[in-house]
Amino acid sequence: MSKKSIVILRGGPSSEHEVSLKTGRSVIDTLKDHHDILDVIIDKKGRWYVSGLERQPHEVIKGKDVVFNAMHGEYGEDGQVQELLEKLQIPFTGPKKFGAVLSINKPNTKKIYQSLGLKTPHSKVIDKIETDTDNIALDLFRNFPMPMIIKPIDKGSSVGLSIVRDFQSLKSTLAKLFETSNKLLVEEFIEGKEGTVGVINDFRNEKEYALLPIEIRTPKNKEVFDYEAKYNGSTEEICPGDFSLEESSIMQEAAKKVHEALNLRHYSRTDFIIHPRRGVFLLETNSLPGLTSESLLPKSLEPIGSSYREFLEHVINLAIEDSLR
Repeated sequence: MSKKSIVILRGGPSSEHEVSLKTGRSVIDTLKDHHDILDVIIDKKGRWYVSGLERQPHEVIKGKDVVFNAMHGEYGEDGQVQELLEKLQIPFTGPKKFGAVLSINKPNTKKIYQSLGLKTPHSKVIDKIETDTDNIALDLFRNFPMPMIIKPIDKGSSVGLSIVRDFQSLKSTLAKLFETSNKLLVEEFIEGKEGTVGVINDFRNEKEYALLPIEIRTPKNKEVFDYEAKYNGSTEEICPGDFSLEESSIMQEAAKKVHEALNLRHYSRTDFIIHPRRGVFLLETNSLPGLTSESLLPKSLEPIGSSYREFLEHVINLAIEDSLR
C-alpha cells in the first residue's frame, strides 16, 4: 500500500466543531503510522491553522495527494469547503458541492425520499418572522398532530432536535431554536425502534454496499436520539440490530437508493424509525457521518469482518480514483 500525503480537515465553524475535532483525531491516529499526515484545524471563523499558525488553503494543500474532510455541519458539509477544494483541484473525501448542498437541507432530502417512493414522517417547514412566535406556535398547535419533533433544517448530529408535547413547550422550543436558525423543520413524532444504515461506495464488488443496520437504544431518560445521547456514551448501539429480515432489507435498500439519489460519494449514513404497524420511515441522511469512537458507522464495520483502517484507506483511494476520471 503506497504511502500518501494526506491533509486532514477538522473543526470548522459549525455547531459540530467539537465532534469534528474528534472525528479528525480518530482518522489521524489510525493513519499516522502509514501515511504523511498534515493536521489542519479550522476555527469557528473558517480560518485554517497548521501547528497553531494561520495558513491559506492553497498553501496547505500544495503538493499533497488528497484531503480527508472530517468536518460536519455548516461549512464542511454544506458545499462551502467542497467548492473551495474543487477550485483548488485536489482530490477530497465525501460529497462534491452539489451533493453536499442537496443533502444538508432536510426538507430537500425528504422530497427526494418521497420521489423514490420511500416513507418519511409528515412535516412542515416554518420560517422565522418578525412577529411574535406565539402566532406560529398557535397555528402549529391547532393544525399539526402532537407530539411533534422540531429541528433546524440544516444542522447534523441532531443539534437542536427537540420533542414537544404541549403548547407551552412548543412556544419555548420555537423561541430557543429561532435564536440560531431562521428555518425549522416540524415533523410528526413516530414511536418505534430506531435504526441506521451506513453505505460505502465500490466496496466488496458492490457499487453501493449497505452495512448491517444498527439498532439505537436511547437511555430511559431520553425520548429521542439527540446530540447529547449521541456523544455521551449512554446510548446502546447494537449491530446487527434486532430487526426482522424484511425491516433490515428495506432499510439497506433505501439507504443505497438515497445515497445515489442525493449524489453522495464514498460513504454516508441514513437514519430510520420503525413503527410496529406503519413500517419503516426515513428520517435523514448524513453525507459525512461522524467517525469518532462513539460514532455509528465505525461500529458497523467489525460485524462484517472489516476494520476502521480498511474503511479509511478505501475511502481515500476512492477520492483519488474519482479525481482521475
